[in-house]
Amino acid sequence: MLRVISCITYEHDYAFVIAAAIVCIVTSIMTVRLFDRADRIPAARRFSWIVLSGMAGGAAIWTTHFVAMLGFQLPAEHAFDAFLTIGSLLIAISVTAGGFYMTVERAGNLPPEIGGLVFGIGIVAMHFTGMASLENAGQLEWDRTLVTAAVLFALGFGALTAHLLARYSSGLSRLLAMLTLVLAICTMHFTAMGAATLLPDATDAAPMHTMSNEFLAVLVLATMAVMAGLILYMMDTRSQRELIDSFRHAARHDPLTGLPNRAYLSEHLPAMLAQARDCSAQAAVVVIDLDRFKEINDVHGHHAGDCLLQTLAKRFALQMKAGEIIARVGGDEFVAIKHPVHEQADVDEFARRLGNCIAEPVQRGTATFTAGASIGISRFPGDADSAEELIGRADLAMYRAKRAIGDAVCYYEPSMDEGRRERSALAMELRHAVERDELVLHYQPQLNLQSGEVIGYEALVRWKHRTRGLVPPSDFIPIAEETGLILLIGEWVLKTACEEAARWTKPYRIAVNIASAQLAQADLPKSVQEVLFSSGLPASRLELEITEASLIEDRERTLRVIRQLKTLGVTIAMDDFGTGYSSLSMLQTFPFDKVKLDRSFIEAVTPMRCRWRSSRRRSFSPPALECPSSRKASSGRNRPISCRRKDAGKPRGSSTAGRNRYRQSLAGWAAWRPWKPDLSLRDTTKSSFQCALHPQIENHGQRKNKHAGIALIP
Repeated sequence: MLRVISCITYEHDYAFVIAAAIVCIVTSIMTVRLFDRADRIPAARRFSWIVLSGMAGGAAIWTTHFVAMLGFQLPAEHAFDAFLTIGSLLIAISVTAGGFYMTVERAGNLPPEIGGLVFGIGIVAMHFTGMASLENAGQLEWDRTLVTAAVLFALGFGALTAHLLARYSSGLSRLLAMLTLVLAICTMHFTAMGAATLLPDATDAAPMHTMSNEFLAVLVLATMAVMAGLILYMMDTRSQRELIDSFRHAARHDPLTGLPNRAYLSEHLPAMLAQARDCSAQAAVVVIDLDRFKEINDVHGHHAGDCLLQTLAKRFALQMKAGEIIARVGGDEFVAIKHPVHEQADVDEFARRLGNCIAEPVQRGTATFTAGASIGISRFPGDADSAEELIGRADLAMYRAKRAIGDAVCYYEPSMDEGRRERSALAMELRHAVERDELVLHYQPQLNLQSGEVIGYEALVRWKHRTRGLVPPSDFIPIAEETGLILLIGEWVLKTACEEAARWTKPYRIAVNIASAQLAQADLPKSVQEVLFSSGLPASRLELEITEASLIEDRERTLRVIRQLKTLGVTIAMDDFGTGYSSLSMLQTFPFDKVKLDRSFIEAVTPMRCRWRSSRRRSFSPPALECPSSRKASSGRNRPISCRRKDAGKPRGSSTAGRNRYRQSLAGWAAWRPWKPDLSLRDTTKSSFQCALHPQIENHGQRKNKHAGIALIP
């Protein structure tokens, strides 16, 4: 070791030693940074960064060696062989890149330290090739002990560098890796230089193709500049390419799970189907929707939901085989593709593997939760030819599976699933019905059976589709309620009905149905007030009809909203009484001005009319519920017959009250269909509708005694 210290102290120019150390430190930092980049990026883009790190590492070894050699003071004239000098640079770069490749890729499942040993061999090979390029008038003798020590330094520090780079990722480990890389180069070089002794020999002649120290200095500087420029250029090019690739990857992959997303699927699925079509092969599309995912989010929090999705994504990725991909296309929805499919059992096994991934419990901290799955499958080419149709039909099958009890796997069946597709298409078109002015109002007159006069109209919405024609309310109203479009439609009906009623020449009452979703809105009274103000319709002419089902969920809030509506001066009517719970407590709790009895309720009570007549005075006292009542009559459809009290304020025992306790009004399909009248709505009497009346209602005068006991709630 004293020989090494003596060599550095007395046989080297300090300026060149310091310069060599600085060059070694700078290039080692660059080498570690490039290696770290190569280790972190995906394998498909890793090779070019390994080459860059090999170039930087090889340049670090080569420039450190020859800058130090320029400061080495030899006792005889010397020069450097050009071919061996350039060859030593190529050896350093290639062997270093190979060692880094083995460290990053774990070639042959070898430990990364093997790559570090290869890197150390590169340092040794470069050094002795560089020393072989030294041409001088004399002979070099080597101390085998120091040579062995130099080789061990290179191998040991090289393996330690690879160990730190491959097995640790902290900032400290990277700093230590830079230090061990510098030590591997410098200790090997100066120890090997201490092992060399030059014995002058005047008989040796200077060979051809040699370089002087001055030329070597220029070559080293030029090589450093070229290498630095090349590395920086390649880094910039690769960085731009990786930035573009990262944007492309981000656009095609889910950020939470790392799985492909819908965009990726839309690109690759058509290509897979085209390949299957060319090969006359089959493919399967599997749509998975997680069950109980919302409950997990509600109970354990959204972080638990994210943990579930990430865990399932890892399980899915491990289960994918050649020709299988899975993508996350929604919050808790996945789409998997299998190609090719040889037989039905292949699809069953694929769906079973996916289902098993979901069925396994997920542990997060102390919480354990398990999600279920509804799985729908469509097959190519049997079910559809295009990617969009395949996914859509697998989606329909998935919804059928979701309606089944427990976790289920359903294959697409046209006879069972196309009805839902039609319903979905209708829902999409319904969203634009208001914008396209496709909704119209029809009016159903309400007739006073005692006087034969029309006393009001009920506004009924109709959808006049531009291609389907008149869509029945029974088709689109349930869809509107499911999708929330009932709020938009209800607002349009209320506004339009009030505006049209305000232009009528006669002050008829206008009845508008209020949906459950509208009644749940706290600002409904404000909206009604604004509509009345903008239309100019008196509040006394507006009647809001509320179904019994709307009152069940939140009675206190609903009662508060109804009271606010009544303060505006509008009439509140209960519609379809008798179709739900038919609880009389509803009538006592809510301040209804009118109750409309459903036809089914009347028909159920009619067989008991005799028993009812004998007990109704004891059970239900009409004056106790001071609101008009109504009953429904229909011809295959349930519409109301409104029954209003005629004897309000009269003594209960008077003959008039006994003979005719209710003022009855009629509205319904039994009497007439809803129609789109002239806005003037001239004075209309019962005779105007005589041709449309049902015989049962037309002869009401002869049959009213038979039905007198059916109007249960006055």
